[in-house]
Amino acid sequence: MDFRTDKLLHGGDYNPEQWLKRPDILEKDIDMLEESGCNVVSLGIFSWSTLEPEEGVFHFGWLQEIIDKLYKRGISTILATPSGARPKWMADKYPEVLRVDETRHRALFGFRHNHCYTSPVYREKVHIINKKLAQEVATHPGVILWHISNEYGGECHCPLCQEAFRNWLKEKYQTIENLNDKWCTTFWSHTYNSFDQIESPSKIGETQLHALNLDWKRFVTHQTADFIHHEIAALREGGSTLPTTANLMHYFGGLDYFKIAKEIDVVSWDTYPTWHKEAVIDTAYDNGMCHDLMRSLKGKPFFQMESCPTSTNWQSVSKLKKPGMLFAQSMQAIAHGGEGALYFQIRQSRGASEKFHGAVIDHYGGKDTRVFREVTETGEALLDLAQIAGSTTKAQAAILHDCESRWAMEDAQGPRNMGLHYMNTVKKVYGGLRKLGVNVDFLDMEESLSGYRIVFAPMLYLFRAGIEEKIRNFVADGGTFVMTYWSGVVDENDLCFLGGTPHGLMDVFGLRSTELDALYDQDVNAGVGEGKTYEIRNFCDLVKTNGAETLLAYRDDFYAGYPALTKNVFGEGEAYYVCADFEQAFYDDFCRKLAEEKGLERAAAEIPEGLDVATREDEKYKYLFVQNYGAEPAAFPMDTETYQPMTGEYDGVVRRFETVVFRKEK
Repeated sequence: MDFRTDKLLHGGDYNPEQWLKRPDILEKDIDMLEESGCNVVSLGIFSWSTLEPEEGVFHFGWLQEIIDKLYKRGISTILATPSGARPKWMADKYPEVLRVDETRHRALFGFRHNHCYTSPVYREKVHIINKKLAQEVATHPGVILWHISNEYGGECHCPLCQEAFRNWLKEKYQTIENLNDKWCTTFWSHTYNSFDQIESPSKIGETQLHALNLDWKRFVTHQTADFIHHEIAALREGGSTLPTTANLMHYFGGLDYFKIAKEIDVVSWDTYPTWHKEAVIDTAYDNGMCHDLMRSLKGKPFFQMESCPTSTNWQSVSKLKKPGMLFAQSMQAIAHGGEGALYFQIRQSRGASEKFHGAVIDHYGGKDTRVFREVTETGEALLDLAQIAGSTTKAQAAILHDCESRWAMEDAQGPRNMGLHYMNTVKKVYGGLRKLGVNVDFLDMEESLSGYRIVFAPMLYLFRAGIEEKIRNFVADGGTFVMTYWSGVVDENDLCFLGGTPHGLMDVFGLRSTELDALYDQDVNAGVGEGKTYEIRNFCDLVKTNGAETLLAYRDDFYAGYPALTKNVFGEGEAYYVCADFEQAFYDDFCRKLAEEKGLERAAAEIPEGLDVATREDEKYKYLFVQNYGAEPAAFPMDTETYQPMTGEYDGVVRRFETVVFRKEK
């Protein structure tokens, strides 16, 4: 089910239940929402105790009244299911709904997300309230989308989850003999005689069977996805056909988001960058990469569900956004394929955990604040760009970023147990492409590689889903594939491949990995060749070539002269192997070389340092977003007869934190 809108969404999380005793404030809030150009709010998140203060006693009137008042002022509602935090009466009467940690201790009531996804009682209570919300509240024309729970995450090790895990394993492996074989349980004499003997990983129990750890993580994703499915089924049973979303989180490692995304209709996510902590453009690349990942989960537009209008209250240093940064971050979501930029939160709470978390309306409550002014400016800009809604992002380059491989690699007890630097490696590849204005998609190993000219696979430690054949066919058919060290090492059960690595692809890459040297933090090597020298840290893969051409070689250590970068022609395509953890400058040059050779479509011929440039398109127009995250204004000359400016007063210069949007007819 698609979620389509003729506007770009602007608004955020609103908690009117905190202000029911102050109707004057509620009326003022709606006035301020309208004035700031907010056209949507999320309601009902964490509202269970107000919606159902006692078991079976439901109070929906306040929520219906707020939705109606907002609707009359042109403000739509994204209606949440309240399962992110259960009420106290439930925890007291049904303690099985509370999670059990890995040490087998059940939690007390408190915090949030403290509930067991397996619990039949919890599922029953969620089903009841979700169905009633669908029947009695979601029928209002102002409700446009379901917000399923909030920031799914965490795991439970209770007896109910243990039994569900064993049943999941039985379905996957069929026999205990097969499981023992796939898990290599003869190691340390950990063989199981039946599925009933298996328990989830625990620091006071088993943590050294890596296949167990990996399957547990898969199960947690499975159980979470099943719970989401259960939540949505209740809404459908209640008669609601509205599309659904769930707000995901920044590179969250606890769930496989590619699988979670299959349960919902549109992806949204919560973005809280630490702006101004490092070079702003670096933070922008990091945030932009997560935007692109979220867009890629379903291959269609997403939106930013939460961002902080000013400073958070939970980061180690809750720094203010400098003037213009709120606008820049909001526009970045649109530039990377988003359909909206929303905030957490609309009005600051007076007490408890998030009383100092930034908001559109602060404790002062007036319109004459810097933040409210910037929110209003953002609302005006998004209104002007309404025609962009529904346009898409097209990419010719992709990065393989597989959650299961990352889980296994981080648990492998391999060459570097502190400082694997996997995400840094992904970011270096991404940065090399984005500095050229190349749009980037993200894939997991279950996706097709077809349709891309270049695919990168940074540290693809685990092979699954037939990825070997996909890579082989992609290269043979004319694609360019770039793989790095520490790839193709283990199978889907984290069992090491025999016979050489990268498994099944040694002929495609024209080499075999023989040894992997892990460097201490202070160690430095270098790759040299073609008149260039690039710094290397952390990893050096020693390969034996068999047909591959050496483009760069190691400078130091006993393997000086060994290949550090290779290229092999296979079929109609090319396979590159990056043997070491190179510095960013290598990826900048390497990506530029490949982009030029393969004719990748780029947003601009040259992009000054500090600028981020991205494109979207629809049937009629191509849209070009130019954002300046540098410290100084940057010249960016454009043919304004071809590319017509849509925002601001473009004079050939893009100022700090400014966004200029152009369009041209296709």
